[in-house]
Amino acid sequence: MSQDNPVADRLLAEARKKSARRESPALGKVALIIGIVALVASPISIVGWIGGLAAIGVGLAAVRNPETAKPAKIAMGLGFAAILVGVFFFTLNIA
Repeated sequence: MSQDNPVADRLLAEARKKSARRESPALGKVALIIGIVALVASPISIVGWIGGLAAIGVGLAAVRNPETAKPAKIAMGLGFAAILVGVFFFTLNIA
């Protein structure tokens, strides 16, 4: 970085931080963890629904990054399965 233009240097540093944050694989891992927890807890109907929706939402946010697309898609599938299992157990308890 140069001393000639401190504004440009500051903007460049902020842009690098933003792109590093965007390329981080953490969001895909978080989505995958939420999906697994939601599927395990899905026999408790409301927990499965909320966890499944959270996994789908975080997965949708993570699928934009090519590095985290695969875990994000798996997390969305797990979230959908958690919702289905939650609906099954809810229906089972009512019947």
